[in-house]
Amino acid sequence: MKKYQATIHFEMSDDFMDMVPPHRTYINYLINKGTIDHYAVSMESMRSWITLNAEDKEEAENLLRKSPLYPFWTVEIDELFVLDGQHYRLPAVQPN
Repeated sequence: MKKYQATIHFEMSDDFMDMVPPHRTYINYLINKGTIDHYAVSMESMRSWITLNAEDKEEAENLLRKSPLYPFWTVEIDELFVLDGQHYRLPAVQPN
């Protein structure tokens, strides 16, 4: 599996807001399944970022296409070469 970063631009509307609950259900399903590692949304910039695991870029795009919010998005998908951070490391040993 490869890791991909989706950068999503969106514009809010009443129709958009109506699709948020089913979208969250879908995103939660993908998080619980281990397909999505990170999901972040900025209302300030009207962008979101999703880090996901997929076999190839086409599969990553197909996963995003299933979201009820997809018609409101402009999506860029990039394959990641390196993704590092605290959550990808073993916890520090704490002697008792």
